[in-house]
Amino acid sequence: MNYLDLVRFASPEIVVTITALAVLTIGLARAGSPRLTSGIAALGLALSAGAVLMLPENAMLSRGMLVVSPLTSLFKFVCLALACLTVFLAHGDSSSRRHHAEYLAIILLGTIGLMLLVGSEELLMIFIGLELTGLSLYVLTAFDKTDQRSAEAGLKYFLFGSTASAFTLFGLSFIYGMSGATGLAAIADKLSAGPIEPMLAAGIVMTLIGFAFKIAAAPFHLWAADTYQGAPIPSAAFIASASKVASFVVLGKIVLVGFGPLQGSAAWHAMAGGWSPVLAALAALSIVIGNLVAFVQTNVRRLLAYSAVAHAGYTLLGLIAGTPEGFSATLFYTTTYAVTLLGAFGVVALVRRETGGDDFQDFSGLRARSPLLAACMAVFMLSLAGLPPLAGFFGKFYLFSAAFRADEWSDLGASTMDDPATLEPMIGLGVPVHQNHGLLWLVALALLGSLISLYYYLTLLKVIFADGRKASESATPELSGAIKIDFLQRISLSGLAAVILFLGVAPSPLLASIIAALK
Repeated sequence: MNYLDLVRFASPEIVVTITALAVLTIGLARAGSPRLTSGIAALGLALSAGAVLMLPENAMLSRGMLVVSPLTSLFKFVCLALACLTVFLAHGDSSSRRHHAEYLAIILLGTIGLMLLVGSEELLMIFIGLELTGLSLYVLTAFDKTDQRSAEAGLKYFLFGSTASAFTLFGLSFIYGMSGATGLAAIADKLSAGPIEPMLAAGIVMTLIGFAFKIAAAPFHLWAADTYQGAPIPSAAFIASASKVASFVVLGKIVLVGFGPLQGSAAWHAMAGGWSPVLAALAALSIVIGNLVAFVQTNVRRLLAYSAVAHAGYTLLGLIAGTPEGFSATLFYTTTYAVTLLGAFGVVALVRRETGGDDFQDFSGLRARSPLLAACMAVFMLSLAGLPPLAGFFGKFYLFSAAFRADEWSDLGASTMDDPATLEPMIGLGVPVHQNHGLLWLVALALLGSLISLYYYLTLLKVIFADGRKASESATPELSGAIKIDFLQRISLSGLAAVILFLGVAPSPLLASIIAALK
């Protein structure tokens, strides 16, 4: 291995590391200068994004420990953009003001972990990325020492996360022990060469359980509500957006590349053993539990947490389909969902700053107090509900269509494929993609879940828009005044809402980029 190549290919991560050290140093030298440290953090993330754009189109080091491809470059760029928006959100947050430099440095370290996750196809490096990200997120969750809920959320997140890491590590060790390989492509070769040992099957299931925790899929979602509600809002936004994007990218590569020969079938009438029925069970539980529990929530952050469980179920449909179309739908949906959640948390942060709370009643009459925030929240909630002409509608349509048409795909070379050659680059070494009849039951369940979600999203919008007159008559001083929004916050929220609108009207640029990256 040429060390100059290593430095070149890892230059985005190196830039973020240097930025984190610089932010810490300046924070120590100039205590109480959040504007400067935020600017340096944002600049470092921008420089890292520039380094991503300068990477070669395809390269691999150390048998997959570091992979450079259009897919890894695209989602490193997405993670950096989401981290930069989180830095902007943290700039106006009071919970991190006393130790702002340390807070930003931890966000940057978590971003490095996400980039390692996205840019690797080797089990050891994937686990290192998971742990670096996880340790950063635990600290970010418990960062507000003045709020007991933050400490409680951090402890719960740490305990559940440690358990999930143990499952993941045991699973990966079983896979390595039975296959003798840690690279995803090499594991796929071993799995397709002979019968599957029970220990190897157990390792695959344990690995999927570990990732189910990361994406907050039921029944491994118990940490989500307390973490979303108790963590500082920028921390919750980072967990809900960038962390989830990277987790779905690496989960897709693991199941489609490493575990491809063991896809099985999630068909209702012809279940076949493999990872597909495991993910189907997780998706079904997530859709049902997430929507039913969100149905009765009166706190906005808890509502977003339980709706995130349901959205994890929707997003898994693309992976269960086991097709290029399904994987691209998963990546498109999780990206647009992350942007939407980041914007929603931005609105929650400003409302909480003025009212001291984030219950439904704190949003009452928001239309009168801040028409901009009310309009942005409407865009974000309606996109989460999947209504046109917003990005969430097209994302769900693409996911459900991919799952519905999954039975049109069979092994490589089948006549039903438009271009079978596009599958091989996507899943490494031409791993067969088996027929997956009967996913209509999952699509129907997802459609029913989307209908249920309309109720709680529209209930919040009713509080924001229709309850304004009643709120103004009996308003407390905190609820009656206009909400102050500075220029950066105004531009950020308006920009995120505009992105959601644009991707709903013209999804082709992002979708084409994802499809091209998979080829």
